[in-house]
Amino acid sequence: MNEKALRILEYPKIIERLVECAASPMGKHLCEQLMPSTDLNQIQTWQSETADALSRLYKFGNLSFSGLIDLTPAFKRLAIGASLSAGELLSIAKLLSIAKTAKQYARTDDDGDSNDSLSYLFDNLASLTPLMLEIQRCILAEDEISDEASKTLKDIRRQIKQTNIKLHNQLTSIVSSQNNKNMLQDAIITMRNGRYCIPIKQEYRGSFPGMIHDQSQSGSTLFIEPMAVVNLNNELKELAGKEETEIERILAGLSEQVAYEKEQLEENLDILTSLDFIFARATLAKSYNGTEPIFNEDKRINIKQGRHPLLDPKKVVPINIYLGKDFSMLIVTGPNTGGKTVSLKTIGLFTLMGQAGLHIPALSNSELAVFDNVYADIGDEQSIEQNLSTFSSHMTNIISILENATENSFVLLDELCGGTDPMEGAALAIAILSNLHGKQVTTMATTHYSELKSFALSTVGIENACCEFDLATLSPTYRLMIGLPGKSNAFAISQKLGLEPYIIEDAKSQIDASARDFEEMLAELETRKIAIEKEQEEIYKKAEQAEELRRSLEQKEVELKQKRQEILTNARQQARDILTEAKETADEAIRKYNGWSKHTSQNNTKKMEAERSKLRGKMGELDKQLAYKSTTKTKKRHKPEDFKIGDSVFVTTLNLKGTVTSLPNAKGDLYVQMGILKSVVNIKNLELLEPEKPKQNNQTSGYKANFMKSATISPEINLLGKTVDEAIMELDKYLDDAYLSKLTQVTIIHGKGTGALRSAVQNYLKKQKHIKSFRSGVFGEGEAGVTIVEF
Repeated sequence: MNEKALRILEYPKIIERLVECAASPMGKHLCEQLMPSTDLNQIQTWQSETADALSRLYKFGNLSFSGLIDLTPAFKRLAIGASLSAGELLSIAKLLSIAKTAKQYARTDDDGDSNDSLSYLFDNLASLTPLMLEIQRCILAEDEISDEASKTLKDIRRQIKQTNIKLHNQLTSIVSSQNNKNMLQDAIITMRNGRYCIPIKQEYRGSFPGMIHDQSQSGSTLFIEPMAVVNLNNELKELAGKEETEIERILAGLSEQVAYEKEQLEENLDILTSLDFIFARATLAKSYNGTEPIFNEDKRINIKQGRHPLLDPKKVVPINIYLGKDFSMLIVTGPNTGGKTVSLKTIGLFTLMGQAGLHIPALSNSELAVFDNVYADIGDEQSIEQNLSTFSSHMTNIISILENATENSFVLLDELCGGTDPMEGAALAIAILSNLHGKQVTTMATTHYSELKSFALSTVGIENACCEFDLATLSPTYRLMIGLPGKSNAFAISQKLGLEPYIIEDAKSQIDASARDFEEMLAELETRKIAIEKEQEEIYKKAEQAEELRRSLEQKEVELKQKRQEILTNARQQARDILTEAKETADEAIRKYNGWSKHTSQNNTKKMEAERSKLRGKMGELDKQLAYKSTTKTKKRHKPEDFKIGDSVFVTTLNLKGTVTSLPNAKGDLYVQMGILKSVVNIKNLELLEPEKPKQNNQTSGYKANFMKSATISPEINLLGKTVDEAIMELDKYLDDAYLSKLTQVTIIHGKGTGALRSAVQNYLKKQKHIKSFRSGVFGEGEAGVTIVEF
């Protein structure tokens, strides 16, 4: 790729930002070496890797490569059988720790199926956790080996500790002795040449037995090793040697283990370096909200809302640029500082970034073409050393571009042939562009020459473009408008700034009439195009609002359905709970009444009345809890004379149907039979029902009811932990529901225990007419702990 174009389009600045995103020295080196490719397959592979890494960043957060260093020298030493240092072994352990973290990161996908372009890299990582743990167990730091590294090292260090204690005790007694007080220069213990000594005055050297190891600069103090501790010092020295030997043996053993896994470790290092490089590209893309461009080999470019990555994202104005489909050359005109050069650099830099596998800061589905080279002539290239003017410098570069550009090249020219006579410059510019257009070179150029506008209008395959200028504020909007040549705003700007009108009119008279008409036509075209774009933008916004409203309504409909289903489910559950409680209460009352009726007495009669009062009280509480409030219709009020014995009624407080069994009393209370439950209900809580008409398709409706019930009835019932009475009551209700649900077989779980519950259940089953047979479970069904019932 053309190095001058890379520098002019500021590609090295993008690479500098990319390097900052990498963590390891090897990853940073790969970033520094990254150059645009001309191979479509290679580009698409890079783009896929960047996109998949970016997706993982958004889903699972960052993957850390901190601590990853180049271990190639260590691997070379292992290859010749050398031992590694503690620091190198710790770096190996860090490599394995990062590999383990990376594999765990790859498994974070909840779906468990994240087969993207990075999966093969994560899958090929070798965790080697035992080796990592062994190194971490033996080595605590670069200069510290753990006592637990080996039993021998632990014993040696224990001996060193014990010897040190003996030695210090002996020296302390010597220093503390009153006999030696006058001979000591200081009452301290010091070390010289690796041996413990005591500072003795020079005049007592003959009186203090021991070995002299050093003396002070003045010579007044001698550092003497007392004879009493010479053996202990010798022993300590010997133990230190043994400790060093054992540490070398431990490091050699660990190095041998590492050497055995050398190939996998080298592969881990290569994979993690590649991942660091790939995730650096993804991190860079995330920093400017980049997207993956779609590449083609048809020289087609379509950038949607592109933003120059080196400009402040809060200030930069997004631009839309397209060429290569209907035209291969774009000529941009407009005022200075209007955004022409930024547009030129943006499309050039996007091409380089995309072909290097980097995402671009634009909307998704933006398109880029694969070019074999990018050439650019942008900015002031004046060279004092070579005695070249601005025009000469630009022309030298343009000549080089004309010589090297091919039909697969992309050429960017800023202020073509500027800095010279306008007439000659315009003619030269047209000739250069004609040459490039004739060779079918994709080109984008900026100019001030009005002659180039006419050239673009009259030549097939060349299109005009301009940078919009707001006359109200006398400032550019930086929006690129393709299909419309830029017009001169000199007269309008001068008038806004206060130049006398007669001077402006005089200036207009100096311009050829055809040129003046052409400028007026451009102004009208620009006004119309701006109006059309605003209308299109308004239509697009309304379409977006309509789509958003549609999605909102669909979401609300789903939520309403879910809420309705939830309310119905809760209501059914509450009704089931109420019916269950009512049945249990009724069964208990009947059992008590049956017991009392066998022994008629005044006391039993009182008990029966008390029980009836208790039931009425309970029904009253239920009435309060389930007070029926109609919000959709006004309930019809009935009179006492409306009710007759045998009428079908709906009890609103219980949400149950029943039959009137007595006439209302003075308070409006009457008896209603609801299945096995008979209760006193006030007429204000009753609604008269119309007599039921014969149904034509009873079989179908019954099937539907049974189907709905069977959907909620379990094929087994668990009676574990219940008393016999509780179990039989619950079993009675369950068997009724199961039978009505058309279940053919159910399982009763009663456990083995003492066998009392099993016997009670089976005795109860013998009395039920709707049960065909029952048996104890076999192996695999629960054996004697369950009973299998067939209806």
